[in-house]
Amino acid sequence: MPPDNLKSSPESNSVPSHNEEKSSQNEATAAAPQIELPLSLTVQHLAEILKLTPITVVKQLMRNGIMANVNQSIDYDIAAGLSRKLGYNPKPKREVSLRRKKTLTMPGGSEKELQQKRPPVVTVMGHVDHGKTRLLDAIRKANVIDTEAGGITQHIGAYQTEIKGHKITFLDTPGHQAFTAMRARGARVTDITVLVVAADDGIMPQTIEAINHSRAAEVPIIVAINKIDKPDVNIDRIKQQLADHELLIEEWGGDVICVLVSAKENKGIDDLLENILILAEMLELTSDPKAHAKGVVIEAKLDKNRGPEATTLVQSGTLKLGNIVVAGAAHGKIKAMFDDKGRPIKTAGPSTPVEILGLDKTPQAGDIITSVPTERRARTMIAQQKITSQRESLKDSRGRSLSSISSQILKGEVKELNIILKTDVRGSIEPVRNSLKQLGTDQVKINIIHSDSGSITEGDVLLSLASKGIIVGFNTKPEPGAKQLASREKVDIRCYDIIYNLTDDIQKAMSGMLEPEYAEVVEGHAEVRAIFSMKKGAKIAGVYITDG
Repeated sequence: MPPDNLKSSPESNSVPSHNEEKSSQNEATAAAPQIELPLSLTVQHLAEILKLTPITVVKQLMRNGIMANVNQSIDYDIAAGLSRKLGYNPKPKREVSLRRKKTLTMPGGSEKELQQKRPPVVTVMGHVDHGKTRLLDAIRKANVIDTEAGGITQHIGAYQTEIKGHKITFLDTPGHQAFTAMRARGARVTDITVLVVAADDGIMPQTIEAINHSRAAEVPIIVAINKIDKPDVNIDRIKQQLADHELLIEEWGGDVICVLVSAKENKGIDDLLENILILAEMLELTSDPKAHAKGVVIEAKLDKNRGPEATTLVQSGTLKLGNIVVAGAAHGKIKAMFDDKGRPIKTAGPSTPVEILGLDKTPQAGDIITSVPTERRARTMIAQQKITSQRESLKDSRGRSLSSISSQILKGEVKELNIILKTDVRGSIEPVRNSLKQLGTDQVKINIIHSDSGSITEGDVLLSLASKGIIVGFNTKPEPGAKQLASREKVDIRCYDIIYNLTDDIQKAMSGMLEPEYAEVVEGHAEVRAIFSMKKGAKIAGVYITDG
């Protein structure tokens, strides 16, 4: 039943006839632009008719007490009431045959019935000291920031809060690398990213990295411009910087939600939470709480008194006390569970963060955790995982090389080439970016997901893993740690000092004609200790093997 303020008639909920509609129009309504509305339409369709973004329509409906996602049907009364509020003069569209409104069903109807709405999982990211943890502090109404060394987050925390009867799970990360490391391991831990930008600082290097890492993980972004309480802040400058990095906010004609907040003075927090709920509604986040529990390890540590501890985010099913679980190479029976406030609990449903005890060893962050019926099944799963990982290492299938992409492009398997670009100086970024962008064709698109100056880092390798891309260095080299990680994960790093060689290789790869790269492989080193003369001038060297 729609609220009174969205009903088209106070006497009846029936659809008014064209004559009734015409007779009830006053002069102001007659001057308003006329639109025709079907007796039933989706929110997406209504947004197209009203020439608004679906997010704007969802917001208007929520403010009138109607929770609806973009694909959900609404009736004429609600659509007409909303249209009038926005300055239109609606009338029912004449239809040849009036059909009874159908309820929306998804493919595999019986499975859909088992799915229930779950809380959104939100990751807060941004530049250091831009107020990420203080923003969470304002949301949770608990002073967490004082427990962090120097006011900077030292570990991943997962927290759940309830707003107007709706739960939201927040992840507070130490940076984009932890976020991307989990994504590289195949664990999608978040539904929405809140990008915190300080109004007095603007877009900073780590902000750009957070944007690129969120895009690589294909996670929608909400921008929270923080510290608006500070004097002489220029909000339009921030919005322009966001547009320069292809984040066009709604009021500038884009689809990115932007909210002004002050975590210090507790301003704009409700608006931010409302927008998170709206975006979550549009994403239609569901899960089956009765299925076998499955989740991901957010962080893990070994406590000298309690043994291995794993902070877990349940993604589907319900995790229960006494369940036997497998988490990567670890397994065990859950002896105790604690919620985000440290209180003991017995069950944890979808999108719930929980700390568990009882594993035989410490798992790794990003490991998938699954409940199994028996201890024997747990041991079998771990043995199968070891065999699978060995096969993957033999096939060298973790990362992508330019030559493998070249063959896949030739077969038509790849339509997009993701590139992480690192240069020696910032001035070189734009010319190299432009040169690479021009190589894109109708068949294969060049997508530069991250570009920066400096040496190639482990973070770049993790981003390459997460995005299935390659790393291109111009007048720069990888750090020792990055080189080792790239070698272990089979990630291709290409370094050039001449731009034409760089563009030639990429162009050859896109045409499927890249020649194989020949590399000198050193098997070992030896030191010559003595030389022995033989007949006919031949010599034999006596050597001492130093390595290899």
